[in-house]
Amino acid sequence: MGRYFALFDLDGTLTDPREGITRSAAHALRHFGIEADPEELTFFIGPPLYESFERFAIPEERMEEAVAAFREYFEPLGWLENVPYPGIGETLERLRKAGISLILATSKPEEFAVRIMERFDLAKYFTLMCGAPMDERRAGKAEVVARAVKEAHITDTSRALMVGDRRHDVEGARASGLDTVGVLWGYGTRAELEAAGAWVLAEDQKELEKILLD
Repeated sequence: MGRYFALFDLDGTLTDPREGITRSAAHALRHFGIEADPEELTFFIGPPLYESFERFAIPEERMEEAVAAFREYFEPLGWLENVPYPGIGETLERLRKAGISLILATSKPEEFAVRIMERFDLAKYFTLMCGAPMDERRAGKAEVVARAVKEAHITDTSRALMVGDRRHDVEGARASGLDTVGVLWGYGTRAELEAAGAWVLAEDQKELEKILLD
């Protein structure tokens, strides 16, 4: 029998990124003369940046400019404004001790993802951390998950599950033949996750542990 694997999204699953991402988004939109309340920009959490910027009719030829403006805030400050969900370290420790190999698979640029994981002492629980390249347009969630599956040598995808809070996690995992546990403490709704085809939903970390350990 092979090992079991759990692939975790970062934003909305391990850490709450609201302040850093929404303030960065508001900063970027201001660059284009668009004023927006950060509290109304939570839809930036999860999808690739360019997909969220499309809502504001940012033209294709200026998309890289929009991402660069986002990072003007995110690189020095925004990534520091992530906050780990209470108890997530203990949850990861129990899963690891139970023999589950934990992998990070996030659409966030890998450089920032690793910084965040190390800042909150969460990196130690993971055998592999995969994220998008700094040019986020070159890799969506499906590409990140596919890379994680390959680098972790997961040959039997029935022994692996994605853990995420948005439809992009479900869709990206499905492209590699993985089912998804949708978590309801993040930024995706029950309706979104069910419509995307999540295998099962977890209300809280205790329920997630039960699902993964069973």
